[in-house]
Amino acid sequence: MEEMVAYCGIVCTECPAYIATQNDDAEELKRVSEMWSNEEWQLKPEAIICDGCLPGHTRYALFCPDCETRSCAIARAVANCAHCDGYACEKLARTFEMVPEAKAKLDEIRGGL
Repeated sequence: MEEMVAYCGIVCTECPAYIATQNDDAEELKRVSEMWSNEEWQLKPEAIICDGCLPGHTRYALFCPDCETRSCAIARAVANCAHCDGYACEKLARTFEMVPEAKAKLDEIRGGL
């Protein structure tokens, strides 16, 4: 499978929700939703069904349509945030905190530009 990188640097093709969605694996979606849930935020399996947040996809995880980073990258017409003149802005801070590998991926892409 060809690597797909979200605007924020998350490698979709390595994401357990994306993989479970692509494999149509309801049990794995349930397991991932439970793993990602906490006392404040209880995720249902259907909330993490995702084909990636890039344009042209029809199934997005619950948080993708409201993602400030995604909206900004679409408005700026960049492939991902590594291609943005404003990289790395404050919009990415929460993603980088939760998924440090996302920053490493964007830094890698930016270094190759």
